[in-house]
Amino acid sequence: MPRDERFDRMERTEWIDMSRIHGTQVFVAGAGALGNEVVKNLVLAGFRDITVTDPDTVERSNLSRCVLFREESVGRNKAEVIAETAAELYPGCRITPIPDLIQRTDLSRFGVLIGCLDSISARLHLNAHARFFGIPYVDGATDGFRGKMQTVFPKGPCLECGMNTTHLDALHRTFSCIPGETVKDPVILSSGITTTAVIAAMCVREVLKIVCGRADLCVPGVSYYDGISGRTEVLETGFRKGCPHHEGELIE
Repeated sequence: MPRDERFDRMERTEWIDMSRIHGTQVFVAGAGALGNEVVKNLVLAGFRDITVTDPDTVERSNLSRCVLFREESVGRNKAEVIAETAAELYPGCRITPIPDLIQRTDLSRFGVLIGCLDSISARLHLNAHARFFGIPYVDGATDGFRGKMQTVFPKGPCLECGMNTTHLDALHRTFSCIPGETVKDPVILSSGITTTAVIAAMCVREVLKIVCGRADLCVPGVSYYDGISGRTEVLETGFRKGCPHHEGELIE
């Protein structure tokens, strides 16, 4: 059988293991601008089993920021549209859409979780379940020309460990990802296609390291990206005393 050269350039990286990439189930929470870029990158990287969830529908304002949405997508569920259009990039992949809240999704079967959410409560939900099931979690977020990425491992500091009082005060705000909650001071975040492209690439690069058995190469801490200056800084994180996800653990 002739060799499939689709992933020839990927395999030229010494530690890339396409068999692991093909066999890993990936969960993507959020199908907005960042989720579009993440799913696109996952598909092009060779992941064959991707689940994406989002209860929201496509609006016209999404069309200039989301590579997988089309004019005829307006009014349809975001996750379902992504599942259709992203599959065109790689016919060998299966993308399962869940047009629902992440709180109603069983996360236990996935090999890695990726958060592309603008709701702090939804991100903390992913963080808690990643911790409970022992699944690596890659969290990405953007705001205009700024963005951040953090990889959370089951044995290390979690997402909540790095949150300050500002984050916790905003816990009950909902921007778009969890309809039905009480909205306090609703905010529409700015979004730039260049920033989402950078943060999505950073997220998927971390996923590749994890899946291919090179978690030792992952960025230790939170990566902050400033698109104006072009700088990326890494802030090391530690366990936060009193974090509910580490009760009873011996923390040095």
